[in-house]
This record gives sequence, structure tokens and C-alpha cells, in this order.
Amino acid sequence: MSDRLDTVVDLVRNYEGVRRKRPIKEVVEQLSRTHTFGSMLPNYGDDAAAIPWQDGYLLVAADGMMTGLLVNEPYAAGKASVMVTVNDIYSMGGRPIGLVNVLASGDDTQRRKIVEGIEKGCRKLQVPMLGGHLHPDAPLNYPALSVTIIGFAKSLLRSHLAASGDRLVLAVDLDGRAGCQSVVSWDANSGKSSEDIRRRLEALPLIAESGAAAAAKDVSNAGILGTTAIMLENSGKGADIDLDEIPVPESLTLEQWLLCFQSFGFILSVPPGATDRVRSFFSERQITAAVIGIVRAEPVVNICSGGNSQTLFDFSRDIITGIRCPF
Repeated sequence: MSDRLDTVVDLVRNYEGVRRKRPIKEVVEQLSRTHTFGSMLPNYGDDAAAIPWQDGYLLVAADGMMTGLLVNEPYAAGKASVMVTVNDIYSMGGRPIGLVNVLASGDDTQRRKIVEGIEKGCRKLQVPMLGGHLHPDAPLNYPALSVTIIGFAKSLLRSHLAASGDRLVLAVDLDGRAGCQSVVSWDANSGKSSEDIRRRLEALPLIAESGAAAAAKDVSNAGILGTTAIMLENSGKGADIDLDEIPVPESLTLEQWLLCFQSFGFILSVPPGATDRVRSFFSERQITAAVIGIVRAEPVVNICSGGNSQTLFDFSRDIITGIRCPF
């Protein structure tokens, strides 16, 4: 069993979805100097910027599609551009309002497929694409697509508020299939109605508004363990994570599943007395929610299985994003 833990540690630490996060620290540190020009909450790894507004918060998030996905699967890339930004809003406890995009594609067929994917994503998730900017002269092999979304939250789920003693609750939809070929992914949206998808996502703002949890992230291209570790890094905490408690679809191995980008996947840090309540928000919507670990004060992330344990990240020396709440 220790050999399996060694394998998982090697897979996650060397996974490109994790390693590519490292330059974030330098960018964030420089651009955070501009925060004096406006009114917003400090961002310690949140999936969206939060701006106090009326009786809640405006949320603003942006994402860009990988070039390889745009070239090889332009339709899927268009759909994904909507899904990833919508998930960023819900993971913060908000509800989306609308999107804008910047698209660069000089090939008519490629551009048409990307736009068809964007339209499909908007219809599926019932969020309008309100405008954007087009570069119609980009080279065929160098398309680009970035999407920005705005949303609103009454209460927030943050990335840096995992607390010692919290339980780590993983919420995933096992009713899906392998997604894009260009990236390791799990598609749990296809075959479901817009109403079903929106109802599932509504669990996140309802949890935020209930006060049952304060910290969450959506499972990004860093995968389940990578995303969980980023939330812990942002919070200045560590955890013991039990691999045996992670729910896995029958069609995938644990190792494959851990690296999947999820169309519906969220990790929450929940006070122990609220875990049943949080899990019920998901189970009522046919979402599997399992307690997979405990947050610890020491900034070390350990994984265990079958009575064996191995260190995945030690944030006294390791960096994923380098973003950490100072208090």
C-alpha cells in the first residue's frame, strides 16, 4: 500500500495542472499593489474577486482556455470556457449574472466551433454572453479564448478560511463520463437538463447563506488533491486526507480520478458539527458528498490509505501557488 501512496504523491506533485500554478505568486504580489485604487476584499486564492456591493458582494472571475484544447477540440473549449467561470462564481457562494469574452481565431471553421461551444455552454448553464472582443486574424495554431464573468453573493465561501479541526467534504457527481481528450476531465453535465445542473450548483450559495461552511474551492485542473492542497496552502493549514474515503466512479481508477478536472466538483472545509447539514445540501440533489479528511494546524498535507501515511505537501518548504493568508 505504501507503494500506492508513493505513486499518488509522485503523480500529484508532478502533475502539470499543479506545477503550472507556481508563477501565480509573483503576478499576484505585483498586481496587488493596485488594490489601493478601489474597494474590494483581500484575495488569498479566491476563485473570484469579491467587491462589497449593497447587501452582498459582486463577484468577478476570469479564465483562459489552453491553446491545445482550442486547437484540438474547439467546440469543447467553448463549452468549457463557460463552465469553468460559472463554477468559480458558485464556489464563492454566488450566482452568475453574465459573461463577456475575448476570442482570437483566424480560421472560420475553428471560430464557428468555438462560438457554438460557447453558445451551448451558455444555454446549458442559463447564463448570457453579454459581449466581448474578436481578433479574426489570429494564426490557425494560435487561437485564444478568455472569458470573464460577473455574479452576486449574499454570503461568501472563501479559499483561505479552512480552520483546524474542520472536516474536508468533497462533493462530486459520479454520474458522468470521461470528458475532453486534450485534458484529463470528467463530464457530469452532458445528458442533464439545465434545470438539473442549476439545481445542483445552487447547493453552494445555499450552504454559504446558511453559515454551515466558510471555505470552498471548485476542483480545477489541479485535480482533487491539488485543489484541496491549494485551499489548505491559502489557509496556512495542513490536513490528513484518507484516500480510501474518496468516492470514485466505477469506470476510473483512483489515480485517474485524482487528476480529473471536474465539471461538477467542490471541496469544502466544514466545522465538524455541520458536516451532516452540508452533505444533505448535496445528497438532496443526487450529488455524492464524502468527508475525506481533517484540517490540521501544522501546514503539512498527508495522505493515508490502509493504515499507511505519506506526506504530499509540506508548506514550510513547498509552494503550489505561494498565496497564503498572513493571519
